[in-house]
Amino acid sequence: MKQWSPTLLMSGLTSGKPRYLEIAEAIRTDIEAGILKPGDRLPPQRGIAQEIGVDFSTVSRGYAESVRRGDIESFVGRGTFVRHPETPGVLPVEAEQPDPRRVLEEDPMMNMPPEPDDPGLVARMSQALTHVSANLVPLLRYQSVIGSASDRDIARNWMQTNGMTSEPERFAITPGAHASIYAILTLLTEPGQTVLCETLTYPGIRSIAVRLGLKLVGVPSDAEGVKPDALERAIKENWPAALYLNPTLQNPTTATVTAGRRAELAEVLERFDLQLIEDDAYRFVASDAPQPLSHQLPDLAWHVAGISKCFGAGLRLAYTTVPQRAEMGRFSQALRSMNVMASPISLALMGRWIEDGTATEIQNFVRRAAAERQALAEEILTGCFVKGAPEAFNLWVELPRGTNRAEVMGRMANRQIGIMPSDAFAVSDQPQEALRVCLGGPISLTQLREDLIALRDAILRKDWLG
Repeated sequence: MKQWSPTLLMSGLTSGKPRYLEIAEAIRTDIEAGILKPGDRLPPQRGIAQEIGVDFSTVSRGYAESVRRGDIESFVGRGTFVRHPETPGVLPVEAEQPDPRRVLEEDPMMNMPPEPDDPGLVARMSQALTHVSANLVPLLRYQSVIGSASDRDIARNWMQTNGMTSEPERFAITPGAHASIYAILTLLTEPGQTVLCETLTYPGIRSIAVRLGLKLVGVPSDAEGVKPDALERAIKENWPAALYLNPTLQNPTTATVTAGRRAELAEVLERFDLQLIEDDAYRFVASDAPQPLSHQLPDLAWHVAGISKCFGAGLRLAYTTVPQRAEMGRFSQALRSMNVMASPISLALMGRWIEDGTATEIQNFVRRAAAERQALAEEILTGCFVKGAPEAFNLWVELPRGTNRAEVMGRMANRQIGIMPSDAFAVSDQPQEALRVCLGGPISLTQLREDLIALRDAILRKDWLG
């Protein structure tokens, strides 16, 4: 390994540019001066950070910038090396322009997080792609169905940072929460069996139940969550295969089950030996959610922490913890038969974001942006019966008597804001007059304000006859 220190920075020379750019320029200067030669392995980033007195993330960005410029290249498990002159250069990021075919593809009906609009944050997110591209060829190979050992270590550390723990032998990375839930239900159920859930639930569990021939039965809730006595009654009446819950910023109501109610529900599940599928899709969005129910039910609970609702659905990743009684091998086989594996490219990108601090920046942005949009909705939808939460990026709107959800949606049809009727979430055959309103995705604050005003007028029946 080359015993190298960046000459420009060690000499005290500064350009006034961001520190990470100075690191990249120091690397290029030393290459041009012959201090660094093709094939030289650079010291670990942490050592350079300590030597020049900067954060690890600053050196990481400097190395990434140098990779982007084509001066060095990185290899997972091997290190970072000075590029040989005959190696084709890397196309500068600035040379690429957004492909309009990609930019326009979206589904406003889905519940998406607010999209980062800060140029600095977007740049940091993009820089991680240089790490991915430097390792592109091996990332195109088949890999473990539950993620590589290093990817799982990174993910488990991230979960621990967010207040969750998981034993290595019980932890898997899957291609999204939907894939995990589908695989779990193939292991726990047979066609014709019953699965309990909330009376308003994630549309995905409804579609999975139809595909597997399962019956969903809704369990009533109050302000704290599913009622323990109602759960016990539903178990005795249906003898279900499992309980499915979305306990944090629940889709669509935005409700979070309280810590006390989680303990009560765990006691009922343990007493009846009923397995739990805890779909914690918004766990990384909520900053103060109680501990997962699965922590109280290590032998019974499957915990699924999706990535989509905080970092974007395009990654298609979820962190899944299996109960102690389950066989990881059987779960892996079920995943492999349906999905083969999570994308190694997505795993590498997410792993890089976690390691260089970008994941935390995205998380904080989503929380701030969600709170801003919730405040805007609260200001505009005064007089409408709206349920929301500061860090949720949707609302649940229960329409006043005499107002029809189909008519409201009809009046909002040409708007950018995403609205879904209660029919998509209701387990019963008689959905209430209600709507889920999405505040996130690519919609701007200006457009969101206009659309919320239009929604208010539609709900309050202003100018309906005009």
